Amino acid sequence: MQETEPGSIGSRKRSHSTSRNKAQSGKPDKPEKPSREHTSWGKELWDWARTLIVAVAVVLLFHFFVFNLSTVEGHSMEPTLYEKEWLFVNKYSYRFGSPHLGDVIILKDPSAGTDKKEFLVKRIVGVPGDKIEIRSGQLYRNGELVVERFTDTAIEDIDYGPFVVENDRYFVMGDNRHARASRDSRSFGTVPASMIRGRADYILWPITKLNTL
Repeated sequence: MQETEPGSIGSRKRSHSTSRNKAQSGKPDKPEKPSREHTSWGKELWDWARTLIVAVAVVLLFHFFVFNLSTVEGHSMEPTLYEKEWLFVNKYSYRFGSPHLGDVIILKDPSAGTDKKEFLVKRIVGVPGDKIEIRSGQLYRNGELVVERFTDTAIEDIDYGPFVVENDRYFVMGDNRHARASRDSRSFGTVPASMIRGRADYILWPITKLNTL
């Protein structure tokens, strides 16, 4: 039988013991932290989303309470406004004040016929208490002839009135005074303030027609 060298045996025992001690005393690996690049990308995405949400909220608030855009349909406001022009409509102005003579307004169509539209654009020619009359192709307010520089012809429709505008209501007409060119207060009566949606302040499009009203 061969003898085993003691030094050799002792060496193996120490090696095994050392390995066992390392295994027992070893600590669990720490979880890897998310990369700085991933964290930065997520933060940037959230910043963009938050900015977009705020921007949409501001636009909606302005749209419902301050202004909106409206497109002209039809010919009843010629020669002041023409079909397909874009208008800037100020909704804020009437929240703390009343409509005035000469204002170009957007109103809900008060008529009930088959040609009813959702909205109309007209000009205010009579406010509460005014006596409106049309005779011989001319508009009279409170017995005085109204000089209308924005029209291009005398009123070609039949005479109207005299009629006194009621409280909290307005008499509106289209600037187009040719026969049957405008459906307005002469046919559907005066308009209550609650049906007025805003005042058209500017023509925005086409850009060559950019102007105040």
